[in-house]
Amino acid sequence: MTSRIEEPSRDTLIEPVDQRIGRHFDVLLEARGYRADTAQRAAIAHLGQWLEAFLAGRKSWLRRTAAGVYLWGGVGRGKSFVMDAFFAAVPLKDKRRVHFHGFLAELQVRMRAHAGQPDPLALAARELAGEARLLCFDEFHVHDIGDAVLLGRLLKVMVEEGTGVVCTSNYHPDGLCPNPLYRERFKPAIALIEKRFDVLELDAGEDYRQRASILEDWGRHCWPISNFVEGEFERLLGLTSEALRDVPLMVNQHPMHLLAQEGQCAWLAFDELCRRPHSSADFLWLSQQFRHLAVSAVPCLGEEPIDVQQRFVNLVDIAYDSGLRLQLGSEASLAELCRDTPHMDFSRTHSRLQQLSQVRPAMNGHSVIR
Repeated sequence: MTSRIEEPSRDTLIEPVDQRIGRHFDVLLEARGYRADTAQRAAIAHLGQWLEAFLAGRKSWLRRTAAGVYLWGGVGRGKSFVMDAFFAAVPLKDKRRVHFHGFLAELQVRMRAHAGQPDPLALAARELAGEARLLCFDEFHVHDIGDAVLLGRLLKVMVEEGTGVVCTSNYHPDGLCPNPLYRERFKPAIALIEKRFDVLELDAGEDYRQRASILEDWGRHCWPISNFVEGEFERLLGLTSEALRDVPLMVNQHPMHLLAQEGQCAWLAFDELCRRPHSSADFLWLSQQFRHLAVSAVPCLGEEPIDVQQRFVNLVDIAYDSGLRLQLGSEASLAELCRDTPHMDFSRTHSRLQQLSQVRPAMNGHSVIR
Protein backbone atom coordinates (compact mmCIF):
# COMPACT_ATOMS: atom_id res chain seq x y z
CA MET A 1 0.00 0.00 0.00
CA THR A 2 1.35 3.42 -0.93
CA SER A 3 0.52 6.18 1.55
CA ARG A 4 0.05 9.81 0.68
CA ILE A 5 2.24 11.93 2.95
CA GLU A 6 1.12 15.51 3.57
CA GLU A 7 3.34 18.18 2.08
CA PRO A 8 5.47 19.45 4.99
CA SER A 9 5.96 23.13 5.74
CA ARG A 10 9.46 24.61 5.65
CA ASP A 11 9.61 24.49 9.45
CA THR A 12 8.80 20.78 9.60
CA LEU A 13 10.66 19.65 6.46
CA ILE A 14 13.22 17.63 8.40
CA GLU A 15 11.29 17.20 11.64
CA PRO A 16 11.08 13.54 12.72
CA VAL A 17 7.56 12.18 13.01
CA ASP A 18 7.81 11.51 16.74
CA GLN A 19 8.96 15.09 17.40
CA ARG A 20 6.13 16.43 15.26
CA ILE A 21 3.61 14.45 17.34
CA GLY A 22 5.10 15.71 20.61
CA ARG A 23 5.24 19.32 19.41
CA HIS A 24 1.62 19.28 18.33
CA PHE A 25 0.62 17.80 21.69
CA ASP A 26 2.32 20.71 23.48
CA VAL A 27 0.65 23.25 21.19
CA LEU A 28 -2.77 21.73 21.84
CA LEU A 29 -2.14 21.67 25.60
CA GLU A 30 -1.22 25.35 25.58
CA ALA A 31 -4.20 26.31 23.42
CA ARG A 32 -6.62 24.62 25.83
CA GLY A 33 -4.83 25.65 29.01
CA TYR A 34 -4.20 22.05 30.08
CA ARG A 35 -1.25 20.48 31.85
CA ALA A 36 -0.41 16.90 30.88
CA ASP A 37 0.48 14.30 33.49
CA THR A 38 3.33 11.82 33.15
CA ALA A 39 1.08 9.04 31.85
CA GLN A 40 -0.29 11.23 29.04
CA ARG A 41 3.20 12.41 28.05
CA ALA A 42 4.46 8.83 28.02
CA ALA A 43 1.50 7.79 25.83
CA ILE A 44 2.02 10.56 23.25
CA ALA A 45 5.76 9.83 23.14
CA HIS A 46 5.08 6.13 22.57
CA LEU A 47 2.54 6.87 19.83
CA GLY A 48 5.05 9.12 18.06
CA GLN A 49 7.80 6.52 18.24
CA TRP A 50 5.46 3.77 17.06
CA LEU A 51 4.22 5.84 14.11
CA GLU A 52 7.73 6.73 12.97
CA ALA A 53 8.74 3.05 13.01
CA PHE A 54 5.47 1.98 11.37
CA LEU A 55 5.71 4.47 8.49
CA ALA A 56 9.36 3.60 7.93
CA GLY A 57 8.58 -0.11 7.89
CA ARG A 58 11.29 -0.58 10.47
CA LYS A 59 12.04 -4.20 11.36
CA SER A 60 14.55 -6.06 13.46
CA TRP A 61 15.44 -9.70 13.90
CA LEU A 62 14.14 -9.45 17.46
CA ARG A 63 10.69 -8.00 16.87
CA ARG A 64 8.64 -6.69 13.98
CA THR A 65 7.01 -3.28 14.30
CA ALA A 66 3.72 -3.42 16.17
CA ALA A 67 0.61 -3.33 13.99
CA GLY A 68 -0.94 -0.70 16.22
CA VAL A 69 -1.32 0.76 19.69
CA TYR A 70 -4.06 -0.13 22.15
CA LEU A 71 -4.41 2.66 24.73
CA TRP A 72 -6.63 1.84 27.69
CA GLY A 73 -7.55 3.31 31.05
CA GLY A 74 -10.42 4.56 33.20
CA VAL A 75 -12.89 7.22 32.15
CA GLY A 76 -11.69 10.80 31.89
CA ARG A 77 -7.97 9.95 31.89
CA GLY A 78 -7.29 11.92 28.71
CA LYS A 79 -7.29 9.08 26.17
CA SER A 80 -9.45 10.94 23.64
CA PHE A 81 -7.39 14.12 24.09
CA VAL A 82 -4.18 12.18 23.43
CA MET A 83 -5.85 10.60 20.38
CA ASP A 84 -6.98 14.04 19.12
CA ALA A 85 -3.46 15.44 19.35
CA PHE A 86 -1.89 12.36 17.78
CA PHE A 87 -4.35 12.13 14.89
CA ALA A 88 -4.13 15.83 14.02
CA ALA A 89 -0.33 15.67 13.80
CA VAL A 90 -0.07 12.44 11.76
CA PRO A 91 1.46 13.47 8.38
CA LEU A 92 -0.81 11.26 6.29
CA LYS A 93 -3.73 12.12 4.03
CA ASP A 94 -5.20 8.61 4.12
CA LYS A 95 -6.02 8.51 7.84
CA ARG A 96 -9.36 8.16 9.61
CA ARG A 97 -10.59 8.71 13.15
CA VAL A 98 -13.83 6.86 13.89
CA HIS A 99 -16.22 6.31 16.78
CA PHE A 100 -17.57 2.91 17.70
CA HIS A 101 -21.26 3.05 16.76
CA GLY A 102 -20.91 5.11 13.60
CA PHE A 103 -18.08 2.96 12.30
CA LEU A 104 -19.95 -0.32 12.86
CA ALA A 105 -22.96 1.14 11.05
CA GLU A 106 -20.71 2.09 8.13
CA LEU A 107 -19.14 -1.37 8.09
CA GLN A 108 -22.57 -2.99 7.87
CA VAL A 109 -23.55 -0.71 4.97
CA ARG A 110 -20.36 -1.69 3.14
CA MET A 111 -21.08 -5.35 3.78
CA ARG A 112 -24.56 -5.02 2.26
CA ALA A 113 -22.95 -3.57 -0.86
CA HIS A 114 -21.06 -6.88 -1.22
CA ALA A 115 -24.11 -9.07 -0.54
CA GLY A 116 -24.14 -12.21 -2.64
CA GLN A 117 -20.35 -12.36 -2.86
CA PRO A 118 -18.15 -14.70 -0.80
CA ASP A 119 -17.32 -13.25 2.64
CA PRO A 120 -18.79 -9.71 2.47
CA LEU A 121 -17.13 -8.80 5.78
CA ALA A 122 -13.63 -9.53 4.49
CA LEU A 123 -14.37 -7.58 1.28
CA ALA A 124 -15.64 -4.58 3.26
CA ALA A 125 -12.64 -4.71 5.61
CA ARG A 126 -10.18 -4.83 2.70
CA GLU A 127 -12.02 -1.91 1.12
CA LEU A 128 -11.56 0.09 4.32
CA ALA A 129 -7.90 -0.93 4.55
CA GLY A 130 -7.35 0.28 0.99
CA GLU A 131 -8.69 3.71 1.92
CA ALA A 132 -6.82 4.25 5.19
CA ARG A 133 -3.17 3.72 6.06
CA LEU A 134 -4.05 4.61 9.64
CA LEU A 135 -7.31 3.97 11.49
CA CYS A 136 -7.83 5.63 14.88
CA PHE A 137 -10.67 3.95 16.76
CA ASP A 138 -12.04 5.81 19.79
CA GLU A 139 -13.98 4.03 22.61
CA PHE A 140 -13.33 0.44 21.49
CA HIS A 141 -15.61 -2.01 23.31
CA VAL A 142 -17.49 -5.28 22.71
CA HIS A 143 -20.84 -6.19 24.26
CA ASP A 144 -22.71 -8.53 21.94
CA ILE A 145 -22.00 -11.39 19.60
CA GLY A 146 -22.56 -9.27 16.48
CA ASP A 147 -19.95 -6.72 17.54
CA ALA A 148 -17.56 -9.50 18.56
CA VAL A 149 -17.70 -11.15 15.13
CA LEU A 150 -17.42 -7.91 13.17
CA LEU A 151 -14.61 -6.36 15.21
CA GLY A 152 -12.58 -9.53 15.56
CA ARG A 153 -12.44 -10.21 11.83
CA LEU A 154 -12.04 -6.53 10.96
CA LEU A 155 -8.91 -6.24 13.11
CA LYS A 156 -7.46 -9.38 11.55
CA VAL A 157 -7.92 -8.07 8.00
CA MET A 158 -6.60 -4.59 8.88
CA VAL A 159 -3.43 -6.09 10.36
CA GLU A 160 -2.98 -8.44 7.38
CA GLU A 161 -3.44 -5.56 4.92
CA GLY A 162 -0.91 -3.35 6.71
CA THR A 163 -3.24 -0.66 8.04
CA GLY A 164 -2.06 0.77 11.34
CA VAL A 165 -4.72 0.75 14.06
CA VAL A 166 -4.73 2.91 17.18
CA CYS A 167 -7.51 2.20 19.70
CA THR A 168 -8.63 3.83 22.91
CA SER A 169 -10.70 1.83 25.36
CA ASN A 170 -11.78 1.73 28.99
CA TYR A 171 -10.77 -1.92 29.14
CA HIS A 172 -7.61 -3.99 29.07
CA PRO A 173 -7.83 -6.31 26.02
CA ASP A 174 -8.60 -9.29 28.25
CA GLY A 175 -11.59 -7.40 29.67
CA LEU A 176 -13.14 -6.47 26.33
CA CYS A 177 -15.60 -9.32 26.08
CA PRO A 178 -16.57 -10.59 29.56
CA ASN A 179 -19.83 -12.30 28.58
CA PRO A 180 -19.08 -16.06 28.68
CA LEU A 181 -21.76 -16.76 26.08
CA TYR A 182 -19.60 -15.39 23.27
CA ARG A 183 -16.17 -14.77 24.80
CA GLU A 184 -14.76 -17.84 22.99
CA ARG A 185 -15.63 -16.22 19.65
CA PHE A 186 -13.61 -13.12 20.56
CA LYS A 187 -10.57 -14.81 22.09
CA PRO A 188 -8.62 -14.82 18.77
CA ALA A 189 -9.10 -11.04 18.52
CA ILE A 190 -7.88 -10.55 22.10
CA ALA A 191 -4.85 -12.71 21.31
CA LEU A 192 -4.19 -10.66 18.15
CA ILE A 193 -4.25 -7.38 20.11
CA GLU A 194 -1.97 -8.72 22.83
CA LYS A 195 0.48 -10.21 20.30
CA ARG A 196 0.58 -7.59 17.53
CA PHE A 197 -0.31 -4.30 19.32
CA ASP A 198 1.55 -2.22 21.86
CA VAL A 199 -0.80 -2.28 24.86
CA LEU A 200 -0.44 0.84 27.04
CA GLU A 201 -2.31 1.77 30.18
CA LEU A 202 -3.12 5.45 30.66
CA ASP A 203 -4.28 5.88 34.21
CA ALA A 204 -3.11 8.74 36.41
CA GLY A 205 -5.93 8.08 38.87
CA GLU A 206 -7.95 11.25 38.19
CA ASP A 207 -11.05 11.81 36.07
CA TYR A 208 -10.01 15.00 34.26
CA ARG A 209 -13.56 15.56 33.03
CA GLN A 210 -14.48 16.55 36.58
CA ARG A 211 -12.00 19.41 36.78
CA ALA A 212 -14.06 22.60 36.84
CA SER A 213 -11.68 24.27 34.39
CA ILE A 214 -12.30 21.73 31.61
CA LEU A 215 -15.90 20.64 32.10
CA GLU A 216 -17.78 20.68 28.82
CA ASP A 217 -21.32 21.96 28.72
CA TRP A 218 -22.94 19.70 26.17
CA GLY A 219 -26.47 19.79 27.54
CA ARG A 220 -28.74 19.93 30.59
CA HIS A 221 -30.20 17.66 33.23
CA CYS A 222 -33.52 19.12 34.47
CA TRP A 223 -34.79 17.80 37.82
CA PRO A 224 -37.14 17.27 39.54
CA ILE A 225 -39.11 17.73 36.34
CA SER A 226 -42.52 17.73 38.05
CA ASN A 227 -41.59 20.97 39.87
CA PHE A 228 -40.95 22.94 36.66
CA VAL A 229 -43.66 25.32 35.50
CA GLU A 230 -45.65 24.16 32.49
CA GLY A 231 -43.73 24.66 29.26
CA GLU A 232 -40.36 25.35 30.89
CA PHE A 233 -38.74 22.09 29.74
CA GLU A 234 -39.79 22.82 26.16
CA ARG A 235 -38.61 26.45 26.42
CA LEU A 236 -35.17 25.30 27.54
CA LEU A 237 -35.01 23.02 24.51
CA GLY A 238 -35.95 25.89 22.21
CA LEU A 239 -39.45 24.77 21.26
CA THR A 240 -42.10 27.42 20.61
CA SER A 241 -45.84 27.44 19.98
CA GLU A 242 -45.01 26.62 16.35
CA ALA A 243 -43.60 23.18 17.27
CA LEU A 244 -45.24 20.07 15.82
CA ARG A 245 -46.69 17.77 18.49
CA ASP A 246 -47.05 13.97 18.54
CA VAL A 247 -44.98 13.42 15.41
CA PRO A 248 -44.87 9.88 13.94
CA LEU A 249 -41.70 8.96 12.04
CA MET A 250 -40.33 5.95 10.21
CA VAL A 251 -36.72 5.37 11.18
CA ASN A 252 -34.83 2.54 9.49
CA GLN A 253 -38.15 1.01 8.44
CA HIS A 254 -39.82 0.98 11.85
CA PRO A 255 -41.84 3.59 13.76
CA MET A 256 -40.59 6.19 16.23
CA HIS A 257 -42.78 8.71 18.03
CA LEU A 258 -41.63 12.26 18.85
CA LEU A 259 -43.44 14.22 21.55
CA ALA A 260 -42.52 17.41 19.71
CA GLN A 261 -40.31 18.66 16.90
CA GLU A 262 -39.27 22.08 15.67
CA GLY A 263 -36.37 22.78 13.31
CA GLN A 264 -33.27 21.05 14.67
CA CYS A 265 -34.91 20.22 18.03
CA ALA A 266 -36.65 16.95 18.91
CA TRP A 267 -38.26 15.76 22.15
CA LEU A 268 -38.88 12.07 22.93
CA ALA A 269 -39.85 10.03 25.97
CA PHE A 270 -37.37 7.65 27.61
CA ASP A 271 -39.85 4.80 27.07
CA GLU A 272 -39.84 5.40 23.33
CA LEU A 273 -36.05 5.43 23.02
CA CYS A 274 -34.91 2.84 25.54
CA ARG A 275 -37.77 0.49 26.33
CA ARG A 276 -38.61 -0.17 22.71
CA PRO A 277 -36.16 -2.22 20.59
CA HIS A 278 -34.37 0.70 18.93
CA SER A 279 -30.84 0.08 17.68
CA SER A 280 -27.74 2.24 17.61
CA ALA A 281 -28.53 2.89 13.95
CA ASP A 282 -31.76 4.63 15.05
CA PHE A 283 -29.82 6.83 17.49
CA LEU A 284 -27.29 7.64 14.76
CA TRP A 285 -30.18 8.69 12.52
CA LEU A 286 -31.43 11.07 15.24
CA SER A 287 -27.95 12.55 15.62
CA GLN A 288 -27.81 13.21 11.88
CA GLN A 289 -31.29 14.79 11.71
CA PHE A 290 -31.23 16.98 14.84
CA ARG A 291 -28.79 19.12 16.79
CA HIS A 292 -30.82 19.31 20.02
CA LEU A 293 -32.43 16.25 21.59
CA ALA A 294 -34.54 16.11 24.76
CA VAL A 295 -35.41 12.91 26.61
CA SER A 296 -38.02 13.14 29.37
CA ALA A 297 -39.14 10.77 32.14
CA VAL A 298 -35.67 9.28 32.59
CA PRO A 299 -35.95 6.77 35.49
CA CYS A 300 -33.40 5.62 38.04
CA LEU A 301 -31.33 3.48 35.72
CA GLY A 302 -30.14 0.92 38.24
CA GLU A 303 -33.70 -0.40 38.43
CA GLU A 304 -33.94 -0.98 34.67
CA PRO A 305 -33.25 -4.25 32.78
CA ILE A 306 -29.80 -4.54 31.22
CA ASP A 307 -31.11 -4.14 27.66
CA VAL A 308 -32.71 -0.81 28.60
CA GLN A 309 -29.48 0.31 30.25
CA GLN A 310 -27.54 -0.69 27.12
CA ARG A 311 -29.75 1.45 24.88
CA PHE A 312 -29.29 4.43 27.20
CA VAL A 313 -25.51 3.92 27.22
CA ASN A 314 -25.53 3.77 23.41
CA LEU A 315 -27.72 6.89 23.19
CA VAL A 316 -25.39 8.92 25.42
CA ASP A 317 -22.29 7.68 23.56
CA ILE A 318 -23.72 8.62 20.16
CA ALA A 319 -25.04 12.00 21.33
CA TYR A 320 -21.69 12.87 22.93
CA ASP A 321 -19.53 11.71 20.02
CA SER A 322 -21.67 13.41 17.37
CA GLY A 323 -21.86 16.79 19.12
CA LEU A 324 -25.61 16.47 19.70
CA ARG A 325 -26.84 18.74 22.50
CA LEU A 326 -28.71 16.59 25.03
CA GLN A 327 -31.39 17.63 27.52
CA LEU A 328 -32.63 15.10 30.09
CA GLY A 329 -35.71 15.44 32.28
CA SER A 330 -36.15 13.30 35.38
CA GLU A 331 -37.42 13.32 38.95
CA ALA A 332 -34.06 12.18 40.32
CA SER A 333 -30.73 13.86 40.86
CA LEU A 334 -27.80 12.59 38.81
CA ALA A 335 -26.50 10.61 41.80
CA GLU A 336 -29.89 8.92 42.23
CA LEU A 337 -30.25 8.42 38.48
CA CYS A 338 -26.98 6.49 38.26
CA ARG A 339 -26.93 4.66 41.59
CA ASP A 340 -26.46 0.87 41.61
CA THR A 341 -26.17 0.62 37.83
CA PRO A 342 -24.54 -2.74 37.02
CA HIS A 343 -23.83 -2.11 33.34
CA MET A 344 -20.09 -2.48 32.74
CA ASP A 345 -19.87 0.68 30.59
CA PHE A 346 -21.79 2.94 32.91
CA SER A 347 -18.70 4.58 34.42
CA ARG A 348 -18.14 6.27 31.04
CA THR A 349 -21.82 7.21 30.78
CA HIS A 350 -21.82 8.62 34.32
CA SER A 351 -18.73 10.69 33.58
CA ARG A 352 -20.37 12.16 30.49
CA LEU A 353 -23.64 12.87 32.30
CA GLN A 354 -21.70 14.76 34.97
CA GLN A 355 -20.76 17.25 32.27
CA LEU A 356 -24.41 18.23 31.80
CA SER A 357 -25.49 21.48 33.44
CA GLN A 358 -27.80 20.78 36.37
CA VAL A 359 -31.05 22.77 36.03
CA ARG A 360 -33.42 23.12 39.00
CA PRO A 361 -36.84 24.83 39.19
CA ALA A 362 -36.98 28.15 41.04
CA MET A 363 -39.74 29.79 43.07
CA ASN A 364 -40.24 32.57 40.50
CA GLY A 365 -40.93 30.09 37.72
CA HIS A 366 -37.56 30.55 36.00
CA SER A 367 -35.16 27.59 36.08
CA VAL A 368 -31.80 27.89 37.78
CA ILE A 369 -28.69 26.45 36.08
CA ARG A 370 -25.90 25.15 38.30
